[in-house]
Amino acid sequence: MALIIGLTGGIVGGKSTAASMFKDFGAKIVDVDKIGHSVILPHRPAWKKIIRLFGKDFLRNDLTIDRGKLSKIVFTNQTLLKKLNEITHPEIIKVIKKEINLAKNKTYNQQKILIIDAALIYEAKMDRLMDKIIVVYINEDVQTKRLIKRNDLSKEEALQRIKSQMPIKEKIKMADYLIDNSSSLCKTKKQVEKIWQELVSLA
Repeated sequence: MALIIGLTGGIVGGKSTAASMFKDFGAKIVDVDKIGHSVILPHRPAWKKIIRLFGKDFLRNDLTIDRGKLSKIVFTNQTLLKKLNEITHPEIIKVIKKEINLAKNKTYNQQKILIIDAALIYEAKMDRLMDKIIVVYINEDVQTKRLIKRNDLSKEEALQRIKSQMPIKEKIKMADYLIDNSSSLCKTKKQVEKIWQELVSLA
């Protein structure tokens, strides 16, 4: 039976980098960002609810939701962010549960370790679906600078997005394994490898 691992951390903390390293070692990765994009595609249930709530101003010509435009609104309004999450999270969790069920099905399962790569594991209460949780972290100063650079945000906008997630200190307290991604990729990979060896021994 597959081991179900949650991989989480703060925004731009290096979670995807760690996921890629785990994949190289042989894990099957479920990228929850991709699932999040797919559940809001035109005419899907979440898409319809988002349009009802936010209106058609957020639609592009091809009817896809302009996620950048929507993000600017919800990250400055916690009530709207909560409403958006209440629409998307149940749809995302349905897909994750399907992946977990497939992984636990012996006839289907090839890989013994399934890693759910998701920023909001604790916030969306997905931790109850996992056997173990890994938290990837960096300090807030580095995180803020990376986010400003990656998303072309002001410092205030970057801090709003960071603060929209559970504080990383809280995630660290609840984690089974930690990866400090503040230094070089080489050091990150050594930590990933050590955790991978432990997971393999459990699987």
